[in-house]
Amino acid sequence: MPPRPPVYGLDIETDTSVDGLDPALGGIVTVALSGPDGEEVFDGPEATMLAAVDARLAALSPGVLATWNGAFFDLPFLADRAAHHGVALGLRLTLDPRIPSRREPLPGHRGAYRARWHGHHHVDAYQLYRADVGPVLGISCSLKAIARLVGLAPVEVDRARIHDLSPDALAAYVASDARLARLLAERRADCCLR
Repeated sequence: MPPRPPVYGLDIETDTSVDGLDPALGGIVTVALSGPDGEEVFDGPEATMLAAVDARLAALSPGVLATWNGAFFDLPFLADRAAHHGVALGLRLTLDPRIPSRREPLPGHRGAYRARWHGHHHVDAYQLYRADVGPVLGISCSLKAIARLVGLAPVEVDRARIHDLSPDALAAYVASDARLARLLAERRADCCLR
């Protein structure tokens, strides 16, 4: 059996001082990558940050990029903000109407995406847990709820007040979410990491 590819968790935080759910109105304030060797947090001017994240992903060994609801939110948001700044990313999105959701798609989009970013395949870990764990146990499939269910300790903040967090608190929060996405994807390795 070939070795499993490395898993890299990715999470973004958006500007909640404006509409942080619409990439036409709000920007990305920080991005985190979580890998087997720890977390990296990217911040600063948005265009520079996006280019740095892209360069880092290009430099990593090909693996699986794990997000939590990234098929609907994180990845199209990143693509839109990069296009806004004219930053070329190695991110390739393919609309897939078969991916279920109970939410409206991101403004300007028609649904969820399959993705590749440089040599990395994408897995939306939310979809893995939403398909069976949530319905069987009758629980929310939010990242924090699933993390607590399996004994992980998420960093929790008021999501509506991301813009009020100190730089250190924001970095801890985004790194925690990227790490949780990675760890939860790894727990479902048999179905998603081939």
